[in-house]
Amino acid sequence: MTIHIVGAGPGAADLLTLRAVKLLGAADVCLYAGTYLDDAVLGHCRSDARLVDTQGLDLDQITAVMVDAHRDGLDVVRLCSGDPSIYSALHEQTRRLDEAGVPWDVTPGVPAYAAAAAIVGAELTVPELVQSVVLTRTQARSTAMPDSEALAEFARTGATLVLHLAITRTRELAAELIDHYGTDCPVVVVANASQPSEVVLRGTLADIADQVESAGLRQAAVILVGRALAADVRGSESYLYASTRDRGPKGKPARE
Repeated sequence: MTIHIVGAGPGAADLLTLRAVKLLGAADVCLYAGTYLDDAVLGHCRSDARLVDTQGLDLDQITAVMVDAHRDGLDVVRLCSGDPSIYSALHEQTRRLDEAGVPWDVTPGVPAYAAAAAIVGAELTVPELVQSVVLTRTQARSTAMPDSEALAEFARTGATLVLHLAITRTRELAAELIDHYGTDCPVVVVANASQPSEVVLRGTLADIADQVESAGLRQAAVILVGRALAADVRGSESYLYASTRDRGPKGKPARE
């Protein structure tokens, strides 16, 4: 038996990967974060599967459930919201599983920021305007951020910023980012992306905090900041698809 750590995507039951759906359908035990996942996602589980909501459990308790189920010869899926590669406590859980001698693997999921960008039809990288995306978070009542990862340092690059776990500090963060991006810089906030309770806000650094507070958003939201988010964004066109590019014989790109 192997513990399958599975990215559940942003919430919609049809935004899981085919592999994730297959694993859920075979699982005897499914641990999930009830705070973030839509109930429809659990509809992929068998009717007789044991469902464990982990929002009231600490990491040791969660690990104990997985280890005990493994030792009982049961198939186990640990669902993470979004994708396990960011803010999922993956290394903490797998370290405990390794110490217990329990095998595990990881199935990726659609990250929340990608779902948010798709909802508003935005490409986060526009040629000769912005070519980098920074995924980060801020600190309030959470683990401390490394000193080298101050938000201002990232903002100086002009990259598209993706802020996780930051919705309760929107006003403070907008004020900090104005110095680098300007008051008119586009901002998109998406809460509960792809779920029935989805909320989408579009504004600028000057007014997005007012919108967030009026909507009463407190969790499960991602903030996107950058010039690439403008509704009428203009940039150069990609060289990859340019008509002037030498594609070599039979339309194949010439090797550099």
